[in-house]
Amino acid sequence: MDPARAYADPDCPLYAGVEPAVEAMRALLAAARGAGIRVVVARVRFRPDGGDGGVFFRKVPTLRVFTEGSPQGDFIDGLAPVADELTVTKQYPSAFFGTALAAHLTANRVDTLLIGGLTTSGCVRASALDAMQHGFVPVVVEEAVGDRDPDVHAANLFDIRHKIGEVWPLERVTGYLDGMRVD
Repeated sequence: MDPARAYADPDCPLYAGVEPAVEAMRALLAAARGAGIRVVVARVRFRPDGGDGGVFFRKVPTLRVFTEGSPQGDFIDGLAPVADELTVTKQYPSAFFGTALAAHLTANRVDTLLIGGLTTSGCVRASALDAMQHGFVPVVVEEAVGDRDPDVHAANLFDIRHKIGEVWPLERVTGYLDGMRVD
């Protein structure tokens, strides 16, 4: 899950109008926690000068909202990790690039990822692609991802479904997770 406040705050230049996806992300997170499966939450954080962001930071000046100390880089309310959940801090779109995520998942015998987050054309697609390239099965939860442009969102889901992994509706995922529920 990649739930940056920047995409849900109308006062932020990265605002994407993704409130329905945020609500679906909350439902996905609750279902995952209820099933007792491993939860990983990703965030983007840059040094104040952006020096750790390379070309990406220079190419996209609005990424300054993710520098240390900016509240726009914080988690959306209700989507922050809890104490026993892994937080992956990244400087690029993929939660795998430059992080220990693949090693963590492999060490914990995880083979399939349920992916929610923002945005579909950026972090979601990059993480799904890298998941597949690392040998994991990425399952993007359709309603739990969003983008500022509905056509771009749909095109990326189409590509993910046909080239990278699975795209499942939230109802299918929560039904599956309910069957695993730990009460």
